[in-house]
Amino acid sequence: METSRIAPYRIDIPQAALDDLRERLHRTRWAPELPGTGWERGVPTGYLRELAAYWADGFDWRAQEAALNAFPQFTTTIDGANVHFLHVRSAVPGATPLLLLHGWPGSVVEFLDVIGPLTDPVAHGGAAADAFHLVIPSLPGYGFSGPLPGTGWTDGRTAAALAALMDRLGYDRYGVQGGDVGAFIAPLIGRAAPERVIGVHVNALLTFPNGDPAIMGALTDAERARLAGMEEWREKLGAYMNLQGTRPQTIAAALHDSPAGQLAWIVEKFKDWTDPAAKLPEDAVDRDRILTDVSVYWFTETAGPAAHTYYERFNDAAGWAPRPRGTVPTGVAVFPTDFSVRPLAEPVHNIVRWSEFDRGGHFAALEAPDLLVAELRAFLGGRS
Repeated sequence: METSRIAPYRIDIPQAALDDLRERLHRTRWAPELPGTGWERGVPTGYLRELAAYWADGFDWRAQEAALNAFPQFTTTIDGANVHFLHVRSAVPGATPLLLLHGWPGSVVEFLDVIGPLTDPVAHGGAAADAFHLVIPSLPGYGFSGPLPGTGWTDGRTAAALAALMDRLGYDRYGVQGGDVGAFIAPLIGRAAPERVIGVHVNALLTFPNGDPAIMGALTDAERARLAGMEEWREKLGAYMNLQGTRPQTIAAALHDSPAGQLAWIVEKFKDWTDPAAKLPEDAVDRDRILTDVSVYWFTETAGPAAHTYYERFNDAAGWAPRPRGTVPTGVAVFPTDFSVRPLAEPVHNIVRWSEFDRGGHFAALEAPDLLVAELRAFLGGRS
């Protein structure tokens, strides 16, 4: 029988799992590549071999594990699913509760660089009024939350579970921030609990043509270019999404068995989606941070379960059905690799803040934590 019990949690990956990872990486059968080709065909084997060698023999998982364990972590059961979360309270009285939601292929690792500035703003150049209490869950089916108990975990169901988590923690009023998958879920939490959510902030928000000739006809050249960029992205870079959304169990077989395959599947996204000024993934995000994120998927065996959430999204008729405009005040941050178009977002969200940046990328909390922190302070600070 499900209870409301919240249990302390500490990450402690068995040494046998680390040894197994190293052995598997050393035994990888590397795919040949055609001469004269590069990233345009996927992750180059030469780059992947070097990164995998570092993952096997240079990367220090125990140091990263300790960094994660420096923050209080807990698990609880909601709607039959295990939910893992970091809960970092500020020492500032009256701090604003804030729920931070990662995306795919992300994890709680995304937010490590914003925890200090958001919970202790005075020590990081801010004002005490900008302090936040942070709740950072591993989305159900991802990371330390572990596999889901069954099918049917749509974005709406996940949103309801996370709203229940905030209720269980005693937060009557709170903000929500999310990027990528989190940008789907965060607004749904606002819809599920509009009387509790003081504001929704998103980055990497997808906006779609709605068929309204007045809106489409009034788009600026820049907005049309962004919309065209999203279509090009869908055609050239969306294979991962179609595979996870239609045949998740097939890709799960490969990702579950091969760490090199898991590494390629994720590091490709750190190349394609990060700041265009970065030539390599580690030019945008620290290499150890990338490998920590990949390691979380590997050690928790959640590459497949996370892929299945795409299947649920693809096949959720209610999730794609027209709905009334959201009422919760919404802030949108747009980074260089985002395709958000304000006139297409306005009919769906109650947008009161729209910010565009010339650096950073899809993984905002990892690439430009200072910009994201400033955004959250400006939009949600002091609003508890």
